[in-house]
Amino acid sequence: MPDATPVAPAATRAAALPRMPWALLAAACLAMFAASSSGTARAPFLLDMAQDLSASVALVANLMASTSIAWGISSLVVGAWSDRLGRRPFLVGGPIGLAACMLGVALSEGFWGVALWATVAGAFCGGFTGVVMAEASARTVDRQRGRALGWVMAGQSLTLLVGVPMAAFLGAYIGWRGVNVAIGGLALAAALALLVTTLRPAPGEERHGGGKRRGGGGGGTLSALTGPVIRLLAMGVAERICYGLAAVYFATFLQTTYGLSLAGVALPLAVFALGNIAGTVIGGQAADRLPDRLRTFAAAMLASAGAALALFLWTPGLKGTVALGFLYVFLNAIARPSLMAALANVPDEVRGTVLGLNVSSASIGWLGAAALGGWVMAAFGFGAFGPLAAGMAVAGAGLALTAPRR
Repeated sequence: MPDATPVAPAATRAAALPRMPWALLAAACLAMFAASSSGTARAPFLLDMAQDLSASVALVANLMASTSIAWGISSLVVGAWSDRLGRRPFLVGGPIGLAACMLGVALSEGFWGVALWATVAGAFCGGFTGVVMAEASARTVDRQRGRALGWVMAGQSLTLLVGVPMAAFLGAYIGWRGVNVAIGGLALAAALALLVTTLRPAPGEERHGGGKRRGGGGGGTLSALTGPVIRLLAMGVAERICYGLAAVYFATFLQTTYGLSLAGVALPLAVFALGNIAGTVIGGQAADRLPDRLRTFAAAMLASAGAALALFLWTPGLKGTVALGFLYVFLNAIARPSLMAALANVPDEVRGTVLGLNVSSASIGWLGAAALGGWVMAAFGFGAFGPLAAGMAVAGAGLALTAPRR
């Protein structure tokens, strides 16, 4: 059961902690980068894809929704399977399947072919992203998991900082189809890296023929849905809505408020991505070194609520708004590793299920952010984003602060 157990003094912890599995974490980060890039890297090519596929821009943009839904459903199912069958088949097979789907996207001649392959790609992404987090958690002790999961999640942040600009650069030479092939190559590299770094089973994960666990594995999704886990998943939905509101609409907010061109938002978005990476890294340290992860999460969310109000209700100029965007996403990102480490602090036989459920709930948060944000923007304007994001942050913090203590 997840808890907020007090920790030993720093000197004692340092002497007792084993070495971090850095090779595995690097492979997991690459896998998350490939998974996130498979959808996000389409952003610079919406117009080109619409023209090439004889479809509207809105229809092409909606590919993200079908990808997210398939991602969430797959993660829910595969997380439970990984607790019964072992994680390695999904760690290696998922990226290989993603690579095949990226090739399918590149070779499709019509929109519906692209839609089919993109949706199946989302299913393969859901089939290994939660499992990657479970594997990283299994190979670290409790007071390393905040940092370990922070580095794994940094792969998603690097997509905004490196992946999208690199896709746009490469796309000028090889087109959007070539970019999808390149992402498939990244996925294959991730599969190979995960194959090599998981040759030895994780502690406590004894496998026999076919990668199955001794004793039949976990008890399924329902057995993992305890009260504390449900509370943590609800906190995750609130956090993802807060992040998604900014991640999805920050560029549009800047364009609307300051009249920036598409090229003009590139540097502000890079600053935004840096804030997310920095917050994730520092949040990992906080999750492992501070005594109460739930209060750490709550403090970061409450601070981000204040930053959200300032970001969307005050326009001090472009530089000031970009700085506030950095601050907002930085504070939000600090909260995430504490939440993830608390979710990972469950028995190994249900860890894959729980972290798969986390990816599914994150998909709900992303869809909620896109839907709520679109409605609020149309009905009230961007000024209402501040109270909306702040309200969700306070709700998430309230769930953390009212959680029963062990």
